[in-house]
This record gives sequence, C-alpha cells and structure tokens, in this order.
Amino acid sequence: MSADKAPKKPISLTLRLTTDAMLTALALGIWFLEAQLPPLIPVPGVKLGLSNIVTLFALFRLGPADAAAVLIARVLLASLFGGQAVSLLFSLCGGLLAFLVMWPVKRIVTNRQIWVAGILGALAHNTGQILAARLLIGQSAIFAYLPVLAVSGILTGLFTGICAQEAIRRLPFPPRLT
Repeated sequence: MSADKAPKKPISLTLRLTTDAMLTALALGIWFLEAQLPPLIPVPGVKLGLSNIVTLFALFRLGPADAAAVLIARVLLASLFGGQAVSLLFSLCGGLLAFLVMWPVKRIVTNRQIWVAGILGALAHNTGQILAARLLIGQSAIFAYLPVLAVSGILTGLFTGICAQEAIRRLPFPPRLT
C-alpha cells in the first residue's frame, strides 16, 4: 500500500489529554498573569481576556470538544485558585456563551479570519457576564452597561483573535486532533 493511500492513524487519547492539559495550564498561567496587571482603563469589568487566545487556538486547531474542555477546566481552576465563588458564575456564563458563538463561526471563517471569532466571542462573553449580573442583582438597569462593554469587547476581541490567528499560523504543534 502506498504512503498516500495508508489509512489515517487515530490520535491517541494520551496525546489528546496531554495537549488539552498543556493548553489548560497555559490558559491558567495567562489568566493569573493578567490578574496581576493593573486595569487598562478605570472601568469595572474591562480586561483583555488574554486566556481567550488559548480557547480560540484550541477551537480552531483542535476542535470544539477540546476547546470546551480547556475552557471549562480553566474557568473552574481559576475560580478555585482565585478564591471568588461569584467569579465562577460570571466566568462560566461569559465563557460558555462566547464558546457557543465562536463554535459555529469557526465553520464559516478561514484561518485568516479568526479575528472575527475573537470579536464575536468577546461580545458574547460580555453579554453572558451582563446576564449573570442581571440574575444576581435582579435589576435590568445593568443592561445600560452593555454599550461600554461592547466597545471594549470589540477592541479586546480583535486583539485576542489576531493573537490566536498568528499562533495558529506560526506554531506547528499541536497537530490537528480532529
């Protein structure tokens, strides 16, 4: 049998788990470093969201199952290490809504348009956090804050999206697992 006709080898579970664990550790480390930085602007809730670079990388390089695993593990561990239980609600709502928006976007953008998924994911993340805040405080006035978060989401999402796009373009590892 010629080399081009050889059946594809299935990716080992060990490689998949190891890759996901490394990306989770990277995302957690980035989250921790970002938490040490002073706020960019004096607006509560506005941050770069640098760990989303890893989520985007995992989604576009590895696939949705691996990206979801990395995202959920990072959110749970960050909440545990951060010691703030309420951050779990905000992070899960924002992160899962962002993932649910970026996943179908992955199907329609090219590897040169990952920044689009970054922007849409950041906007969804901010929306998820506003919904969590609405649930917690019970006041719809919190939605007035959404335009401020939308502007920051576009800018930070563009940045994280470009970073993920460049990482995918430049890094040969990990191999595509899907």
